[in-house]
This record gives sequence, C-alpha cells and structure tokens, in this order.
Amino acid sequence: MRRLHPGLHPQRLKKSTLLAMSWAIEDECCARAERPVIFGAFQEERFYRAAEERWAELARVARATTVFAGFPLEPPASRSEDGRTTFVLLPEDAPMRREWAVVCDAAGYPALLTAWELPGQSTVPDAQRLFEAIWTVDPAAVRDGARACAQVALQLGHHEAAPLLYELADSPVPAPVELVQATSLLNRVVAYVDRRS
Repeated sequence: MRRLHPGLHPQRLKKSTLLAMSWAIEDECCARAERPVIFGAFQEERFYRAAEERWAELARVARATTVFAGFPLEPPASRSEDGRTTFVLLPEDAPMRREWAVVCDAAGYPALLTAWELPGQSTVPDAQRLFEAIWTVDPAAVRDGARACAQVALQLGHHEAAPLLYELADSPVPAPVELVQATSLLNRVVAYVDRRS
C-alpha cells in the first residue's frame, strides 16, 4: 500500500486505538455500505473469537467476506457454515501473519486500515502494544488493498476469490480533494487521541 500510495503516511498507534478504528470502520460498513466486499486479518484466534459476532453481522450484509488467519479456524472447511465467509489460513511464512487489516470496498463507502506490530514488545501490556498503521478512505487505495487481499486468497487456493478479482478490476471514482483534506485532519486527531490515551 505504501509503495502504491506514497501519500499514505504511517502512524505509530497503540492497539487500543486500532481496535477503536476497526470497530468504527466495521460499524459504518454495516450501517452505510451497500453490498461491500470485506477483508479482515487476525493474528491470533482469541482476537478473531472476540470479533466473531461482529464479523458474522458484516457477512450478513456483505457481497463477500474473507477472513485471513494465522491459525486454523472452525469450521475446518474453507467457508463458514452459512457460506457467507471465506476463511484463509495463512502459512507460517506469510507476511500477512504479522498484519492487522480491515478493508471495506463498497461504492460510496470505501475504508481501509492496515497495521503491523513493531517487534520487541513481549513485555508490553496488550492494549499498549505499538503498531505502525495506515488508514484511508481514498477509493483508489482501498481498491488496491482489496485487490491485494483477493490475490492472496486466490494464491492460497481459494478459487472463490477469482470472481472478486474480476469485480475489483475497475478503477473507482477518484476521491474529491475535500475528502483528502479531511483525512489529513483526522490523521492528526487520531495521533493526538492515541498519545493522550
């Protein structure tokens, strides 16, 4: 994302801030997005289990939902029992095993948050762990993030991602300048809130 969109500036944020941002994206996605394509990445099973009910609700309103995990998930098949969510087990050497991600690609409501945990934090309390994060509501950046996720799923043998790649092939309408300016302001707000928490 940083290579394709150099205007996305990473911020060092605490896990507690990332969790709040993820919930905000998920809530807005449920409330406003029409038939979104949603991707999420979870490092550990306990983090997914804590969010499982939220993701079941996201899957109910989404066109497609994909969960990347660094651990095997039940059910053992690649899809949830209701067929709404594709579970992708990431191999041991997959770079995504270190990533936190929420991607909501929908016309009129694109949003992306991705972060990677900084190394050497084994003694840091969970909520205080630091991540380097980028987030955006720029439709082009979100579409690139969604394409990357679908490509990873396809490469790992999930053929249901092929039609998603086809759907995501078109370029979305560019973001208006006002949106870019508002995002810049909100980046500062997030940084200040994170430092004060």
